[in-house]
Amino acid sequence: MTVTPEPLRVALALAAAGVPVLPLRAGKVPFGNCRTCKDNACGGRPHMKAAGPCRCPAPCHAWAAATTNTHVLTSPGWAPVWRAAVAVAYHPGGAGLTVVDLDNAAAVAWARETLPATRTVPTTRGEHWLYQGAMPSSNAVRPGIDVKSAMQYVRWLGPGTGRMAVLPAAVRALVVKEDTTPARGEVASSLPTPWGRSVATGCRHTERYVRTGLERGLALVRAHTESGAGSQAFGVARFLAAQHTGCPGPCGLAAIGEEIVSAAVSVGVPEAYARRAVSSGLETAAERAA
Repeated sequence: MTVTPEPLRVALALAAAGVPVLPLRAGKVPFGNCRTCKDNACGGRPHMKAAGPCRCPAPCHAWAAATTNTHVLTSPGWAPVWRAAVAVAYHPGGAGLTVVDLDNAAAVAWARETLPATRTVPTTRGEHWLYQGAMPSSNAVRPGIDVKSAMQYVRWLGPGTGRMAVLPAAVRALVVKEDTTPARGEVASSLPTPWGRSVATGCRHTERYVRTGLERGLALVRAHTESGAGSQAFGVARFLAAQHTGCPGPCGLAAIGEEIVSAAVSVGVPEAYARRAVSSGLETAAERAA
């Protein structure tokens, strides 16, 4: 007798309700691409921002693999993935939804004072607020707050409670259109002094290790020349800061942050938005470490 893995059972129920779903592996993240799809060499899923010819039978391309097609979900290509899955995620934009991800108590308090009441789902550190209607996604719109809809996934944590409200203008206003500001090539102030031991006397890492990681992160930010550089800057700042949680300090994170801000501004991100995203990324890493 074949036993349906619990994540697949949950996924099939959501798919039947019209919610595109995908499996999550250990760490609560999507499964990586197969060799054919590595680095989007196949062109990507047809419903991604840059449409491509991918017809991979496996759930490659993270959130873009989300589907309501039960034949795909139960196909042989997906079977080994479901056996290894630890959770289920869904693509809110594909379901016509927007999720305001509130990552801490302060963010929840802000939402209760500012946003219309709607369906809420408790999370480990905060809440997900669900609204009816899709929109562009953006991370770090405020400290501890991400807006997830198009081109992102959200972990399924249950149906939540409360009546779902229509997506309000207040949520749409949180997302700054990043590709409306022409690239200036540098921040208004002079470019920062590169990270070095003069500002990181308590860092446990070698200078080469830090510079290598930072340069890779800056390259990721600069690669987003059309949009998304602000969100990428948030992610890079959070990742790099997390590498220093075991250092006695100081580690010169402010200098690292300035370099990330400069990279984001160089591809058109408004400086105020870039600074907010980077600061939030650095703070989020510190909060999670605590």
